Amino acid sequence: MSILSILEPASSTTPRAAVTRLTTGTIPATVGSDLLVPLADGRVTDYANFDHGASAPCLESVRASVEAALPSYASVHRGNGYASRITTQWYERARAEVHSFVGARADDQVIFTRQTTDALNLLSHAVPADATVIVFESEHHAALLPWGEERTVRLAAPASAGETVAAVANALRAAPEGPRLVVVTGASNVTGEIFPIAELAAVAKAHGARICLDAAQLAPHRIVDIAELDVDWVALSGHKLYAPYGAGALIGRADWLDAADPYLYGGGATTSVTGDGVVWATGPSRHEGGSPNVIGAIALASACATISRNRDAIEQHERSLLARLRTGLAQIAEVTTYSIFGAEADRVGTVCFTIKGLSSTLVSAALSAEYGIGVRDGKFCAHPLVGHLLADAPEHGTAVRASLGLGTTREHVDRLVGAVRSLATNGLRAEYEDTDHGCQPADDPRDLHAPRIW
Repeated sequence: MSILSILEPASSTTPRAAVTRLTTGTIPATVGSDLLVPLADGRVTDYANFDHGASAPCLESVRASVEAALPSYASVHRGNGYASRITTQWYERARAEVHSFVGARADDQVIFTRQTTDALNLLSHAVPADATVIVFESEHHAALLPWGEERTVRLAAPASAGETVAAVANALRAAPEGPRLVVVTGASNVTGEIFPIAELAAVAKAHGARICLDAAQLAPHRIVDIAELDVDWVALSGHKLYAPYGAGALIGRADWLDAADPYLYGGGATTSVTGDGVVWATGPSRHEGGSPNVIGAIALASACATISRNRDAIEQHERSLLARLRTGLAQIAEVTTYSIFGAEADRVGTVCFTIKGLSSTLVSAALSAEYGIGVRDGKFCAHPLVGHLLADAPEHGTAVRASLGLGTTREHVDRLVGAVRSLATNGLRAEYEDTDHGCQPADDPRDLHAPRIW
């Protein structure tokens, strides 16, 4: 196989959605699926990863693409050397792959960023100064905070999909004249619930507003199609998409982006620099100043291609595991799970819960030390939403989040449910204390220090 064929551009004649629905595919393999972790009782077990919502493991296909690209890695654009030409082609083909992955329109731009947070801050930089931005308090901080308090209308967490749409419609009717932008998550990073994106886009368009979709938690699990949803921008992260090489993307309309000052001043963002002034580039280059993260872009594109080829198998795998997890937790009387829209709402593989009588920090620490299970505890960079969900549980200031994905197995789900049941009924097996490395058993025999790997 030619090295130039690693990232071929997507076909311009076959709709992306049709390709993903015609091929059931397989469950893609992840790096670290054989990771063994020590337990506090001296045993060793395979790692049960329920922290995909924070960062997903690397796909084996992504690692292969990166390893194939490294020997000829060079700086992109304006280079006549063989390596630079090859790398430039990969970089631009990666842009085309991401464009196809989200079903973007022909004139939509793909701007590579560091991650979703960076992408949304870039868009905030480009939003006209007199714009009104409408956002729910249920958003991740990355979508909640960049817009500036003076122009942000923050809506209370909705109780249903219908209330979500009605609240946005009311806010748009009350907004002053001028540019308006609705910002909404695709899937909650706290509960996994999917927001009514197409309906919100329709309401936005009916009021002359634009809409940005934070797809960080949605894109790894469900199809995102800009044209079908009729959204203006999509932001996503490689590290959520099994490509942890430091790249994300903002994809969407060009006009506000081309009208804004460059996000990063420097090389690559200009077409001319003279004593009389600077002429800035338009298109993605305008906001990709400096040497870009080429390897990150290649990794992101490789993940997009792998997920697209295996989308049906991925969805089936995750739906099955999520149903098993939710059913198991529902049978434990001491466990409370939390939801924005209600138990029947469609969601990706994330569950937020608490255990009566135990803090989320203790639960997280015990699941790790006693069962080899990785979850997340806290407020998940969504403080207003967690406060809202836990309003009726004053004994719990934080919660536990279990987020599954391609690194999760059926045995892992059963282990988590069994561990939660044991913690709820029998309590902790050890005494725990706060240390410089977090909460862990007193006299913990595990070696939790990470030696240098370079």
